Amino acid sequence: MPYQRKRTLQELNLSDDFLFSKVFSDAEVCRQVLEKILKVKIKKIKFVESQKSIDLVMESKAIRLDIYVQDEEETIYNVEMQRGKHKNLAKRSRYYQGSVDLDFIQKGSDYLELCKSFVIFICTFDPFGKGRHIYSFENYCIEDQSLKLNDETTKIFLNTRGVMDDVDEEMKELLSYVENSTDTYVAQTKSELVHQLHDRVNRIKQDKRLEVEYMTLYEIFKEEFEDGKIEGKREEKVEIAKNLLDVLDDETIALKTGLTIEEVQRLRNENK
Repeated sequence: MPYQRKRTLQELNLSDDFLFSKVFSDAEVCRQVLEKILKVKIKKIKFVESQKSIDLVMESKAIRLDIYVQDEEETIYNVEMQRGKHKNLAKRSRYYQGSVDLDFIQKGSDYLELCKSFVIFICTFDPFGKGRHIYSFENYCIEDQSLKLNDETTKIFLNTRGVMDDVDEEMKELLSYVENSTDTYVAQTKSELVHQLHDRVNRIKQDKRLEVEYMTLYEIFKEEFEDGKIEGKREEKVEIAKNLLDVLDDETIALKTGLTIEEVQRLRNENK
């Protein structure tokens, strides 16, 4: 299989990790999109951190959060982009939620001070197969579903390919834009939010420094493949494969490293 041409920065959609992290590192973009998803008013975003790593203890599995946001009310929002259908998405959301809480406590806070938090997955597939654009989960009493646990945690799964009439037109356009981040698509939309988001996308795509950053990332790893499969211990191949997850598709990584596609897919799941 020949080495596949990497798309240019200008060809990326919002669903691509590089562009997603750059766009949502802007506090105002985060605020507006979160307000739309959650239907709440957020006065001010205190800080945004992209690719935040949480490594609690040596024995635990570290995670890397796509976007970690905290507002002035101390509410925490973790926003993740999910491309390609992954197994155990529900349990991954549970692990992320717990890791965010433990990271907060590790900084010296008591569990009674735990912040209200949202884990939000933006999926380019239907995670539950029901055709909804949005699936929101909170904890309820099984015997009396009018009784909430009130642990202030919410997990939300957005589906860019929903078909139900369960959200307003602006939300539908926003979700469609994730995979169609183009001038042509935006010209057909009425959503002011999508137009503002696209302005941010275009500024990033026109930023020569970011273009160099993106292409440098690609070229560094491309050189490692020009002489064929990577030789060495399995641990070394795994480490290289991890570095390539944002650069190449699973099949190419497997071919060049000698790992199986299943192993590469497992690494991708573990590193989301």
